[in-house]
Amino acid sequence: MTDRQEPASGWAPTWALGRAVLLTGLLLVAAVLLGRIDLVVLATPFALGTAYALRRRPTALPELAIGVEDAHLVEGAPMAATVAVANPDTVSYDMAVVRTRMSRWLRVEKVGFGGTGVDVSRSGGADRPFVTSVPSGAAVDLELTGTALRWGRHPIGPAGARVAAADGLLVSRAVVTDAVRMRVYPMTEPFEAVEAMPRAAGLVGAHHSRRPGEGGELAGVRVFAPGDRLRRIDWRVSLRARQLHVAATLSDRDAEVVVLLDVLAEAGRSGGVRGAASVLDTTVRAAAAIAEHYLHRGDRVALLEYGPAARRLRPATGRRQYLTVLEWLLDVRAESSPHEPYDQVFGPQLLSSDALVVVLTPLLDERSAQMLARMARGGRFVVAVDTLPAELPVPKDRGWAEVAYRLWRLDRDTMIGQLREHGVPVVRWAGAGSLDQVLRDVARLATAPKAGMR
Repeated sequence: MTDRQEPASGWAPTWALGRAVLLTGLLLVAAVLLGRIDLVVLATPFALGTAYALRRRPTALPELAIGVEDAHLVEGAPMAATVAVANPDTVSYDMAVVRTRMSRWLRVEKVGFGGTGVDVSRSGGADRPFVTSVPSGAAVDLELTGTALRWGRHPIGPAGARVAAADGLLVSRAVVTDAVRMRVYPMTEPFEAVEAMPRAAGLVGAHHSRRPGEGGELAGVRVFAPGDRLRRIDWRVSLRARQLHVAATLSDRDAEVVVLLDVLAEAGRSGGVRGAASVLDTTVRAAAAIAEHYLHRGDRVALLEYGPAARRLRPATGRRQYLTVLEWLLDVRAESSPHEPYDQVFGPQLLSSDALVVVLTPLLDERSAQMLARMARGGRFVVAVDTLPAELPVPKDRGWAEVAYRLWRLDRDTMIGQLREHGVPVVRWAGAGSLDQVLRDVARLATAPKAGMR
């Protein structure tokens, strides 16, 4: 390889070519000055070898491309990518050096050309040079296989390649290709919730309402009234009472669920799908699980970010909304802000008064607690899900670090108690059944007499 300035063609002589020409020239000059034929004989192989190697000079630069087998993965799934080096020239490349960068959350375990792989899981991964030869008019794939460890949009690349031709006498300039983003969706933790919902804005859905209507839940028997359907007549009761009676039912309903993600702070160290979970990991995975559950039941789900960006996803139903939710969650980032984001988040977007608001928050910022209390005072149906890791390490540094940590824990527990006094239930996320009891309490609160509500 050479560091000298490369010509416009993209190919430059190597130090090997310079040494061959210099040695041949020195031997010929010495032969003329000293009158020695043996020096000419000695220089002949160098001259003929250089001329033979340069008889066909390459003109086209190599082509490089990054490909992925599946650009949409789930945490923990196997990933596969290729870096293809193509030779569009009529001259073979004697050596091609390929190197690519990989996201640290895409763990490469095996690398190889043409199906012959080498285990690199214990030798530094894929971020190192790999060498191969490329015949004329052909392409060689550097295959990268491994595991996707964490959700997000992870880059593969940029990748670069440099090739040598003419027996190593010519080298191309470096060819670099842009990175390719691989989408890794969060692993959906098992989650189930009771059917009890506070209220509903619609009359079509999977939840049983206390409102009379056309549904499948029997509410009792009442006297026939104009507008009742004949198929609802209960003939046994009608014959006994000598008056037409009909079976009354409760209407089925859908609900609007707003999942609010608190992104003001991050804590803990992410270890990927099989390691420890940070606040952001728990938040994203819990949001995906909650959205999947309620969308599967036919409810409307919306997402909001409580942070400086104030991103939002409009409420909708169906599988298309679930895929949109997963794409939306890939861009969740923790961002601190010195300003109060409440008005920025809730100002232009008026939440439905019947919506159930599930707030995923680590409760690390006092503004988050104030937001929860303000929503509860406004009559919202709010459930706070604590996303702070339970195994948060205790600082062992010198000084007062451990004492300060204990005081902070006590202050946080006091804040959670005050939220519960304000009517905001706080529950730790634990997968399936995390919100069952809380949702029952919220549903009972919604159906309580208005005189008992403030």
